Amino acid sequence: MHIIRPEKLKAGDKVAVVSLSWGGAGDPVIHERYLLAKKRLEEDFGLEVVAMPHALRGTEFVEAHPELRAKDLMDAFKDTSIKAVISAIGGNDTIRLLPFIDYDVIRENPKFFMGYSDTTVNHFMMLKAGVQSFYGPCILMEFAENVKMHDYTDTYLRKVMFSEEPVGEIMPAKLWTAEYLPWDKTENNQTLRTMIEDTKGYEVIQGSGRVEGHLLGGCVEVLDWLRGTELWPDKEVFRGAILFLETSEDQPSPDALLFMLRAIRATGVLDELAGVFVAKPYDECHYEAYKDVFKRVFTTEMDRPDLPVLYNGNFGHTSPMHAMPYMQKARMDLDNRRFHIL
Repeated sequence: MHIIRPEKLKAGDKVAVVSLSWGGAGDPVIHERYLLAKKRLEEDFGLEVVAMPHALRGTEFVEAHPELRAKDLMDAFKDTSIKAVISAIGGNDTIRLLPFIDYDVIRENPKFFMGYSDTTVNHFMMLKAGVQSFYGPCILMEFAENVKMHDYTDTYLRKVMFSEEPVGEIMPAKLWTAEYLPWDKTENNQTLRTMIEDTKGYEVIQGSGRVEGHLLGGCVEVLDWLRGTELWPDKEVFRGAILFLETSEDQPSPDALLFMLRAIRATGVLDELAGVFVAKPYDECHYEAYKDVFKRVFTTEMDRPDLPVLYNGNFGHTSPMHAMPYMQKARMDLDNRRFHIL
């Protein structure tokens, strides 16, 4: 599949913020968090931040108008002065934008796009248009991290946003957090979240040796919603891929994860993979049980005990996180528990 790679960013570039699912960035009790992220992008990253017209209209308005959310996205891509588009936050209904998307607009105006969670839907819109996007930080989370952005996130983010060099090796984060300090209490913006030491690093669920493949994936729950839609790629797109998977803060039960993976497998795409990379579950909930689910699906039910599956990556709903560039070649070294974006 031919993929268009957008230009990297440089100081002074204009970045558009879009609310494609939940509209909390415009709610009075949360808006200060948006302003914190805007300040970081401008002062620390040297970018100019503009909110698209409906991005800050608040939860009720944004929920009621998927057509205007989609219009913001389309207009951001049409605007030649805008060089990047970043999702404000995820949610649960980005799929309602589908009837209003013009894939030619995206294809003819490729630019840097990033977000995660429910933004998986938008990444598959980019994929359908043939434009590379980046599964990574959004405005209200990593960019608006309390007190300061995580060094881990900052370091890897600058590589995918600004550098023409390969990202290279992604080390496992030594510290992580999923602590939730309510956003409607603005004093929490000045409180560091409690960090937990990660002594496990990357873990091997099954397989050995090295494997290379293009990156494809997202939030498991959202991938499950996409089955059967116009956004679901042909099996050939998954052929030879390293599928990256993460679960949301909803913490789906092990049985729910099993059923979702079985349904995705029924589309035939899991049989095409070269490998799988799974992120740390939110708050490490079901940490061991999830490993058992992946073993059951890939080893027992699919009879592929040799399929390389790496676990405990830092691209999910815990912090800090790095970005995953869609359709970029990556390498997993299971014997040494290492991961590279090539």
